[in-house]
Amino acid sequence: MDGAEDRSETVIEVHAHDSLARIAASDWDACACPEAVDGGPPFDPFTTHRFLLALEQSGSVGPGTGWQPRYLTAHADGQMIAAAPLYAKGHSQGEYIFDYSWAHAYENAGGSYYPKLQIAVPFTPATGRRLLTRPGFEAAGQSALVQGAVQIAEQHGLSSLHITFCAEQEVAPGSAMGLMHRASQQFHWLNDGYDSFDDFLASLSSRKRKNIRKERQQAQAFGGEIRALTGDQIQPDHWDHFWRFYQDTGSRKWGTPYLTRAFFDQVHQTMRDDVLLVLAERDGVPVAGALNFIGRDTLYGRYWGCTEHHPCLHFELCYYQAIDAAIARGQARVEAGAQGEHKLARGYLPHPTHSLHWVADPGFARAIAQYLEAEAEAVEEEIEILTSYGPFRRDQIEEQE
Repeated sequence: MDGAEDRSETVIEVHAHDSLARIAASDWDACACPEAVDGGPPFDPFTTHRFLLALEQSGSVGPGTGWQPRYLTAHADGQMIAAAPLYAKGHSQGEYIFDYSWAHAYENAGGSYYPKLQIAVPFTPATGRRLLTRPGFEAAGQSALVQGAVQIAEQHGLSSLHITFCAEQEVAPGSAMGLMHRASQQFHWLNDGYDSFDDFLASLSSRKRKNIRKERQQAQAFGGEIRALTGDQIQPDHWDHFWRFYQDTGSRKWGTPYLTRAFFDQVHQTMRDDVLLVLAERDGVPVAGALNFIGRDTLYGRYWGCTEHHPCLHFELCYYQAIDAAIARGQARVEAGAQGEHKLARGYLPHPTHSLHWVADPGFARAIAQYLEAEAEAVEEEIEILTSYGPFRRDQIEEQE
């Protein structure tokens, strides 16, 4: 299908693909992570060709999952200039930007909300660029991708298009193209130039500082050793243990885990340098673990699980070990996933997240736009209130504000 022409009259062609294997990794990553051409880590490991391909080849997305790949690519003058991880969705699971009320209202009015289109990283509530463009083609590439996705929705009579956990810099151009902006929030830890965990603790109020030290002591007393592994330190059998942890957590939170066992094998083969796996071992056997993905500036906490329950071990593996690692690596931020006000007391403050939406029905779109305007005010107020309850000393909170 042909997309719109840019101002220089160059013809941009937009294509949809049902498999990432049909797209060269070098072409996709030239748009997704051009900063990694020097061999360093990408800013966002989740939009890389290797991560999205692992989801697909492991069967975590595709037939029977409700996530049907329709990856978009835009081409001009013989090269790929933009790409987007687009999926046809048969439900709203695994998105973390909740639109269930929209679906119920649309269907109560006689419409069919599903299938819909989603530009997103499946099962991954981590902020990053979603309209992936080769440097120098930002405006033309973003426009071509949005026009192409909307055209697919219109041609197939689909209800809507959603771009979730997009980067803040994509909000203004997306809004200018007629997409509706939705504000949400989640809890992130920011590295204020700390030299050590104790340096971080010094920025907290006395009571919160004591609480965290007490939690770390309780966790460390579980009767074993905590190890943080990456790259070749991670062995295939570690994933056998982590799969059991993931299944336990997934069955309790979602009913059925989203990822397949094969996904973790694929990650071991192609992404173990992008992974920080924190394991609590007792008598040499892992009893709990937390899986993080490593970005250039950000450490992304993704999954946790255990086969034994010990006081504060969850906080230690998921939050405090991540802070330790980010400080040691000189990373600016830890994103610990969606929801969880319990993160606030552990130094993770609320920060805005963004998504963009297009709805085919004009009347329904107007109603959603009104809702989003009110919701944005509520989210802004919530962030302000939660920040005031944070664990930092008052002078530290004022500096962060």
